[in-house]
Amino acid sequence: MINDFQGFIFILVIFLISLISLWTFFRPRATGVLPGPLALPIIGHLHLLAPLPHQALHKLSTKYGPIMQLFLGSVPCIVASSSEAAKDFLKTYESSFSNRPESFAVDYLTYGSQDFSFAPYGPYWKFIKKLCMSELLGGRTLDLLAPVRREELRTFLDRVTKNARSGKAIDLGGELVRLTNNVISRMVMSERCSEKEDEAGEVRKLVQEMAELTGKFNLSDFIWFLKKVDLQGFGKRLKDVRHRFDGMMERIIREHEEARGLRKNDHDQAKDLLDIMLDISEDEKSEMKLSRENIKAFVLDIFAAGTETSAITTEWAMAELINHPDIMKRAQEEIDLVVGKDRLVEESDIHSLHYLRAIVKETLRLHPTGPLIVRESNESCQVHDYHIPTKTRLFVNVWAIGRDPRHWVNPLEFKPERFLGEEGKKQIDVRGQHFELLPFGSGRRGCPGTSLALQVVQTSLAAMIQCFEWEVDGGKGSVNMEEGVGLTLPMAHPLVCVPIQRLLL
Repeated sequence: MINDFQGFIFILVIFLISLISLWTFFRPRATGVLPGPLALPIIGHLHLLAPLPHQALHKLSTKYGPIMQLFLGSVPCIVASSSEAAKDFLKTYESSFSNRPESFAVDYLTYGSQDFSFAPYGPYWKFIKKLCMSELLGGRTLDLLAPVRREELRTFLDRVTKNARSGKAIDLGGELVRLTNNVISRMVMSERCSEKEDEAGEVRKLVQEMAELTGKFNLSDFIWFLKKVDLQGFGKRLKDVRHRFDGMMERIIREHEEARGLRKNDHDQAKDLLDIMLDISEDEKSEMKLSRENIKAFVLDIFAAGTETSAITTEWAMAELINHPDIMKRAQEEIDLVVGKDRLVEESDIHSLHYLRAIVKETLRLHPTGPLIVRESNESCQVHDYHIPTKTRLFVNVWAIGRDPRHWVNPLEFKPERFLGEEGKKQIDVRGQHFELLPFGSGRRGCPGTSLALQVVQTSLAAMIQCFEWEVDGGKGSVNMEEGVGLTLPMAHPLVCVPIQRLLL
């Protein structure tokens, strides 16, 4: 009887605390009240977001407007679902939203948020961004590493050609992850992590698991009294994924350290990013000391952001082209005209392939691999007539903005021509300056790998269009375009199709 009474008191206390918290955030203010749905005690609006948060938030925004407030458990949130609202938060008031929110999964996988993407805005983040842009993703470095990308593309096409000759279907998404993984790993550490088939499968699985675990809503992140409770069983999987990644990185770092010792006096030896970071970690005069965990977390960032996202974008593009054979035909005709039929398309050709670039833009509009930009207010601020408290989570719904009928004619239609001037969208770029199209984010925390991603996606897509025709496996006719669960908006069903040789180059 006493235990029952104590349980009742505990539930009552939690209920009252939740009501007070909700009232504190949602109470009328002299400066205005943001609209939003009625919240439930304790969980707030968490029940409204599963299984695909960007779609659920878009549906809510059609009722409550382009700027609304939610309460995810004990976490206050603002959702921006229009290009105008996105511009307010990511440009006009950017200095107040420079941080990423904390997440148990991300914090654990990145050795305590010692990475680049989720590190707090400050000296360390600025130093890592400078290193990233100058040593790996700057124009000069990308040009020097063009032969690596070209070689990996050739290897990818050779694998597809083998399937074409035997008439076998291919899991295109898996092969694209393998391609992008090899490109990134050779740029970062001068070796393929997917050299052998079993190792390739392991790396693909590792990257996909990271994206899945960091993309799922974890109740422990949002309900304060569950912080130490692993209700959804994430802990075991997170430990397993980080253990496997850590083992791979330790082996690679040890090999680099041994090789560095052998070539100590060879100043002409080309260095990859890992060599550069090891140099910095050993340099007593460096402005920032890098630990082994910093290096691992940074490499993890590049793998997670650079492999899965580019591969998924290319997979979505191919799915749309298979479903729209007239668009595929026009793209092939453009490549044949600009490149010809006696050589493989090169990165240098992309500037002249206007329709191909429009296809990629249209793919990024409908299928952004970052459907939600997530930030957190690092200070209390005033946005128009609304007061935003410190530690308020911001969701910018890129997916919804790309489908806004106020800016896009027939927004659900796959129509690359809209970027060729037919709807006045010719000048729209994807690099964060046009807020109706934000696949790579915007501002100081926008994606630093935009140029590399576009090079890999555009060139690999052009090569697949140039060299092969594509049929859905089993003669199903069209591709299922259902979205899957995950941080990077994967397809719900793998794109398995049969390549048919068009040109042998």
